[in-house]
Amino acid sequence: MKNLIELWEIISKRRTWAAILALALTASFGSYEILKPAAASAAGVVPAPAAAALDDNSVSAISALDQAMEKLAAHVTPAVVNVSVASKPKHQQMSGGDQDEIQRFFGPFGFGPHGQQMRPGPRVEHGVGSGVIISPDGYIVTNNHVVDGATDLRVTLNDRRVLSAKLIGADPMTDLAVIKINGSGFPSLPWGDSTALKPGQTVLAFGNPFNFRFSVTRGIVSALNRPNPYSDDARKPGEFIQTDAAINPGNSGGPLVNAHGEVIGINTFLISPSGSFSGMGFAIPTQIARPVVDTLLKDGKIEHARMGIGINDVTPENAGFFHLSNASGALVSQVEPDSPAAKAGLKVGDVITELNGKKMENSGQLQAAISGQRPGNKVTLSVFREGKSLTLPVTLESISKKSEQASAGSGEEHGKARWGVGLQNLTPDLRDQLQLPSEVKGVVVTNVVPGSPADNAGISQGDVIMEVNRKPVQSADDVKRELGNVAKDKDAMVLIWSNGGSSFRVMHAAEPGADQNGD
Repeated sequence: MKNLIELWEIISKRRTWAAILALALTASFGSYEILKPAAASAAGVVPAPAAAALDDNSVSAISALDQAMEKLAAHVTPAVVNVSVASKPKHQQMSGGDQDEIQRFFGPFGFGPHGQQMRPGPRVEHGVGSGVIISPDGYIVTNNHVVDGATDLRVTLNDRRVLSAKLIGADPMTDLAVIKINGSGFPSLPWGDSTALKPGQTVLAFGNPFNFRFSVTRGIVSALNRPNPYSDDARKPGEFIQTDAAINPGNSGGPLVNAHGEVIGINTFLISPSGSFSGMGFAIPTQIARPVVDTLLKDGKIEHARMGIGINDVTPENAGFFHLSNASGALVSQVEPDSPAAKAGLKVGDVITELNGKKMENSGQLQAAISGQRPGNKVTLSVFREGKSLTLPVTLESISKKSEQASAGSGEEHGKARWGVGLQNLTPDLRDQLQLPSEVKGVVVTNVVPGSPADNAGISQGDVIMEVNRKPVQSADDVKRELGNVAKDKDAMVLIWSNGGSSFRVMHAAEPGADQNGD
């Protein structure tokens, strides 16, 4: 009996625990069912809809611009080519300063077929550049530095065809070249009028930067008529178009086009401390490119004309010294003996205001205009001299008739502490040391005080002062006397021979109390 009672108690306890367990499970499932919607809602929440996109009417102007740019790019790209070159190794290098500041897109052989930096090989060099087809029968414009020294030329079209090309003609002076591929029906682009460009206009640059083929970038005309930045030859015409459309190594020879798909420039270089685009790309304007290309197509070569003068811009600083009411025109700073200019009667200090009836705003415009002429052409100059207007006819000669003269001494030093320049009489020994042409007469600069008026005017040791305030000087005493005659609060203008050419420089009066130690 006792055993039965104990067994019953055990069964009762188990039933109690079973009931408790069942109740707990029931509660758990109930809780789950109660909490399930909240948990599910937290894990898979559906966010409120985002704000609606702008409708077509709100962005119609931007959409229209995008569509126009897409249409323009689609129209131009088929006429852009990749130019691959094999050439003999180059042994002549640019100066260190030029290599640092003026980075050529192509170099001419700066980038290999996969964009990697190329090292000179023992036998052949390879590189890439760009070009633009200007006629359906396969004539292509590119840069001279792209094809210079080429032993093999190959052109890749936008449809990926690779064709052999031959050189028709090249012009190192303007850095332009024409090559040809055989065939017909090629897509081509027309020339535009670069003289009609205005700063702020939209332009597109096409090419193969770093061998990323058939790229297009969009920007504006940042500035016009930029001067020639090269230091190797002052005769090279400037008038470059400056743009912020990204231009990089490999873009050389590609077109810069306007909104109508017309070629208004040929991409040629950038200025950057890093060698890559930094907002300043430059293109040869069609006002220079087209006449050169037409001549190369006709004759396979080109002879440039010259007058035999050195020129500077008229500036607000120096205009008053030449009795000019406005700062425009090209200021004659040098007249070479027996040159066309000398024979026509041009003089140092003349201001050329017109060429063949067209106004010349600056020296770059005159230089480009003369570059477009041919040897033997007769031009008419309007000249302002000492307050009077003159008309002088000049018969141009070939630039090859006169080789460029190379250029960059004992005696007592003289000078004027006020201007911060040391002077020395020009002796035969100094003339030989400085390799000065026989017609250069004046006084040698022996030292320049940093921060002085002479230093601020860009005068350097080894320069020759030929005139002070329009008066020729033959000795250090002459310079000292003429500078001494300048009133304390007035500027002085000097004619300087430097780096193979002459130019006018204005030395501003030193601030009162300024200490210029030295001569």
